[in-house]
Amino acid sequence: MTNEELLQKKVAMISLGCDKNTVDAERMLYLISNAGFTTTQSLNEASIVIINTCAFILDARKESIDKIFEIVNLKQQNVEKIIVTGCLPQKSYDEVCASIPEVDAFVRLKNNNKIVDIIYDLYDVKRNEKVNKNKAFRVQSTPKHTAFLKIADGCNKFCSYCTIPFFRGRYTSIPMEELVLEAKQLISNGVKELILVAQDVSSYGIDLYKEYKLVELLQKLSKIKDLKWIRLHYCYPNLITDELLNEIVNNDKICKYIDIPLQHISTNVLKNMNRKDTKESIEELISKIRNLPKYVAIRSTFMVGFPKETRKDFKELLDFLTKYKLDNVGFFKFSKEEGTRAYYMKGQVFDFIKKRRLKKVEQLQYEILLENQTKLVGKTLKCLCEGLIENKENRNIYRLRSEYSSLDVDTYVYIETDKVLKSGEFYNVKIITTQNQDLIGEIDYEHTK
Repeated sequence: MTNEELLQKKVAMISLGCDKNTVDAERMLYLISNAGFTTTQSLNEASIVIINTCAFILDARKESIDKIFEIVNLKQQNVEKIIVTGCLPQKSYDEVCASIPEVDAFVRLKNNNKIVDIIYDLYDVKRNEKVNKNKAFRVQSTPKHTAFLKIADGCNKFCSYCTIPFFRGRYTSIPMEELVLEAKQLISNGVKELILVAQDVSSYGIDLYKEYKLVELLQKLSKIKDLKWIRLHYCYPNLITDELLNEIVNNDKICKYIDIPLQHISTNVLKNMNRKDTKESIEELISKIRNLPKYVAIRSTFMVGFPKETRKDFKELLDFLTKYKLDNVGFFKFSKEEGTRAYYMKGQVFDFIKKRRLKKVEQLQYEILLENQTKLVGKTLKCLCEGLIENKENRNIYRLRSEYSSLDVDTYVYIETDKVLKSGEFYNVKIITTQNQDLIGEIDYEHTK
């Protein structure tokens, strides 16, 4: 096979798990496209399929393995080569290599930038040119107007339930000048909203500059002319400073939104999790955010069924949610991960109790969400148009997001109109009613520029 014949083969990318994984996948897609390959979203067209896996918890590993075997079945049809990247081979390289021989290559994280050479090696073809390793370039898989900006990798927290520091490594910030360059490149391609992600964005810079530099990074990014929104994901609670909160409030380009994975509220559970917070410190932080001069939406995640979690601990979580009414919340059951301290803890909670607690807390938060959404009726929100989702009898239904909602994880605003709205443009929307957890609105043209 010649170099030219190999380049005729189409490549599909499947990325699972978190938005940090999405960035890794987009960088590999750029390298593949830059080498001359055609990428496709259709598995039926692909000769080469790359599965970028997640391995954070058991359910994530199961999803990754199920997806691998789904693609293995396509080997009897059009798929010739399967490449598995991401956290699964990083976490369990020898195990997955031995257990899934149908996969042609398992790739550790450090070798992502060699993805093109790996494809050439699989076909035993000599490559004509070198891989372009410029990290600033990506092929976006998100909507054109929104992109993730991964500002760091790894983690130093060593929460007792988490394996990420063991296979992602220590916290490593990406230099500020590289991030600004990458952001400018994304914005020149039409991005208007940057979502800053890392395992903990609030620790940004501590390894490189020996001090926390998130606020300085936000200020530098804010100077980019056509960038409209900056959104913060995954801020560790005890690193949310008054300086950061003031920047969120006073910087018009920063969404009034902050994602704080609290994990629990019970001091006893937090201590067993090796978290640095207490019930009192968390309540003080949430109260401080609620008392800021501008409203800042709070998103969080909580774990139920952690070892030694008592009924009293669980009730504290329910009481906290009832009192503070966080805007958007996700929940998951504790997953017993081998190699972590929590794996060996006494007092493991039965799975049926985890399921019961998960169902109860999700129902409570759903009721809180409906209550929060009802309070927005009559208000006008600045919204980003995600695009047309349905056309019926000359009436168009569009989906939008306010600054209080992040991509794919929070609620939406829907508009039905005979007007044409542009995807990626901002509109002032008056909320007229709710529909389940989402909002229904109409364009406030008087206040939309």
